[in-house]
Amino acid sequence: MVTIWHRLDRFLARLRPHREPLSLLIDGAVVAVAWNVTYLFRLGFERWISARPDYDGWVLLGVVLAYAAAFSALKVPQGMWRFSGFGEVKRLALACLLAGLASAVLVLMMQLTKVPRAVLALHPVVALMGLALVRLGYRMVYEHARAQITGSDREIRRAIVLGAGEAARRLLAGIHQQGWIVLGLLDDDPAKQGARIAGLPVLGPLAAIADKAVRGAATHVIVAMPAATAAQRRRALELAAPSGLPVLTVPSAGELRDGQSAIERVRDIEPDDLLGREPVQLDEAGIGAVLAGKTVLVTGAGGSIGSELCRQLARFLPARLVLYELSEFNLYSIEQDLGQRFPQLPLVRVIGDVKDLAHLQHTCAQWRPQVVFHAAAFKHVPLMEEDHNALAALRNNTLGTWHAARAAAEAGAERFVLISTDKAVNPTNVMGATKRAAEMVVSMMAAEHPGTRFMAVRFGNVLGSSGSVIPKFKEQIARGGPVTVTHPDIIRYFMTIPEAARLVLQAAAIGESGQVLVLDMGEPVKIVDLARDLIRLSGRTVDEIPIVFSGLRPGEKLYEELLADTDNSLPTRIPRLRIARLDARDEGVRQLLAWATAASAAPAAVLRARLTETVPEYLEPVDGR
Repeated sequence: MVTIWHRLDRFLARLRPHREPLSLLIDGAVVAVAWNVTYLFRLGFERWISARPDYDGWVLLGVVLAYAAAFSALKVPQGMWRFSGFGEVKRLALACLLAGLASAVLVLMMQLTKVPRAVLALHPVVALMGLALVRLGYRMVYEHARAQITGSDREIRRAIVLGAGEAARRLLAGIHQQGWIVLGLLDDDPAKQGARIAGLPVLGPLAAIADKAVRGAATHVIVAMPAATAAQRRRALELAAPSGLPVLTVPSAGELRDGQSAIERVRDIEPDDLLGREPVQLDEAGIGAVLAGKTVLVTGAGGSIGSELCRQLARFLPARLVLYELSEFNLYSIEQDLGQRFPQLPLVRVIGDVKDLAHLQHTCAQWRPQVVFHAAAFKHVPLMEEDHNALAALRNNTLGTWHAARAAAEAGAERFVLISTDKAVNPTNVMGATKRAAEMVVSMMAAEHPGTRFMAVRFGNVLGSSGSVIPKFKEQIARGGPVTVTHPDIIRYFMTIPEAARLVLQAAAIGESGQVLVLDMGEPVKIVDLARDLIRLSGRTVDEIPIVFSGLRPGEKLYEELLADTDNSLPTRIPRLRIARLDARDEGVRQLLAWATAASAAPAAVLRARLTETVPEYLEPVDGR
C-alpha cells in the first residue's frame, strides 16, 4: 500500500537533484526570518515594524547575501540534511559568526546608526538556532518516514524501473511493502511514454537512465523485463550499468513459471542475466520418453553441474534417482534440496568414489540404473596442473570414467552420458588431456558394449559453477577489489548451469553410441568485459574496484575450442546442437587405463608422457596459445 510517507519521500526525492540551490534558498529565508525575530525580541510587538529605519530592507538584503557567501565558502549547501549532526552545527556556527561579524562591520562603517546594535549582536545566534532547527526537523521527518516505509532504521531504497509492462505493474503492486520507493519507469514503447503506471510516470525510453535528472535521487535500478528476449535484457543491463547505481532484476520468466520466486522479490544480477543469448530449445517430449519411470544414477551428484542435473532430471519423473557423491556435505545438500522441491521422488543416497570400481559395480548391481550420467570430475585446471595432483586427475577423470562406464554396462544400463569439456579439445593441460582420454574411453566402451549407448556431451565454461570466475569476481568486488583477470585478451565460451544440465539430458535422448554432442555457444566472451560488467552492475566503477592482470596460469590457454579441426561435425534435429564423431584409438586408451590402475604414485613427467602417447594433440601451451 502506498502511504502518505511514500508520497512524501517521492516528492523529496524529486527535489533532491536540486538540493544545493534549494538549501541555499531555504537558508536565506531562515536568515531573513531570524532578522525579523531579532527585531521582535529587541523592540517588542508595538514597535518591531514601526521603529525600523527606511533602509532596513536594503540592510536585510545585504545581510542575507553575506550569509549566502559564507555558506557557499564553507560548503554548507553540500551538506545532506538527513545526516545532520554536531559537525554540521559547527560549520553553521562558523558561517553565522563570520557572516554576522562582516554584516555588523559593514553596517557600522556605513554609519547606519538606526539599526539597533543588539540586533546586529543577537542575529547570528538566532539565525544559528533557526538553521539548526530546520535541519533537525527535516531529519526527524525523514527518519520517521523511513521507519514507516521500511519498518526499520535502514535507508530507504529508491528505484527507477526499466520496463513498464505487466511485470512492472505486478512489481509495483508489492514492492512498496518491502520498503522500496519507485520514482518512475522507463520503456521503449512510444505509446507508454508520458503515461502513468499504477500512479507513477513513464519518464522516457530505456536509454534515459543515462540522464542524471531522470535518475534523480534513485539508489537502485531494477530491470523488470522477464518476458523480454535475452538480447533485450542484456541491452537493458548495458544501459543501466553506467548509471553508477546497483542494478537488480525481477526473477526470470523461468523462475516465475516454476514458482521459485515472486515478481516483487527483486534479486542481484545472476550469470544467466549476463549471457545475453537465447537458451537452446530442447526436445522436452523426447527427453521425457527416455527418463520417465526409469532408475537414473548420477555420479558427482552434489557438484555444480551434477546437482543442477539432478534438479532437471526430477522434472521428468524418473522412478528413482541414485545420488552418487564423494562429498558428504554435497550429498546432504542436494538430497535436502531435492526432498523439498520433489518430495514424491524416491532418492537413494550413496557415498562413493568413482575410483573404487568394486563399489561402483556393487551400487549399479543393486539399483540397476537404466540411465547413468557421469558428472564426477576434477576440473580446476591450475590445481590439476601441479605435479603432485596430476595422477589424481588422471585416476579420477579417466580411470573413474572407465569404472563408471564399465559398471553401467555390466548392470545393463541403456544409456551412459559423460560430461566433458571444451578443454578436452587440443588440450594444453593435464585436466583437459584426462577429459579427452575420458571421451576416448566412451568411444572404446561403445565398441565393446553395443547393448549400452555410450555418449559424451561437451560444453564451455559454466557461469556460476564452483571454481568459475563469477563467484570469484563477486567475492573480490564485495571485498573492495581488486578483481584479478589472468590476461586482457583471454576469452571463453560460456553457458549457464541450467543450460548445461538441459544439454546433458538432450544428449541422453538423441545421442548414438560413440558420439560427442557439442553446443554451438555463439560468440565467446572476453573475461575482462565480464569483470567490468559485474563491477558496474554492483554500482561501482573500475576506478573504485580496479582490474589487475595476474598472468596466465599453468596450462591455461587464451582461448578454448569446442570442436577440434579433425572432428567430423554433423547437425542434429536440435538447433545449435551438433555431433562430433571421434577416433577411439582403443589400444592407447587400454594401455593408459592399465597403467593408471597399477600406479599409486608416478613422476609427473612420466604421467604427461603417457598422456601424450594416448592423446597426441596434448601439447604444453606456449605463451597461452
